[in-house]
Amino acid sequence: MAASIEPVQDGRIYIELVNAPFLHMLKASGPEFGAGIRHAVEKGWFELHESGTFVRLLEPGKALTT
Repeated sequence: MAASIEPVQDGRIYIELVNAPFLHMLKASGPEFGAGIRHAVEKGWFELHESGTFVRLLEPGKALTT
């Protein structure tokens, strides 16, 4: 999902651009979204900005989308 979103600056993606499809299309809850983001960070797929406003898709995540 995140791989299809255009980064705004320095590879950063606004978290709400990932959040909205996750919650509405997949019918997930807020806690499920949070768990998914934490899991992606732990796996090295995402880097979460310290502000919590942005994520950055890292190389291993890009490889998973091809």
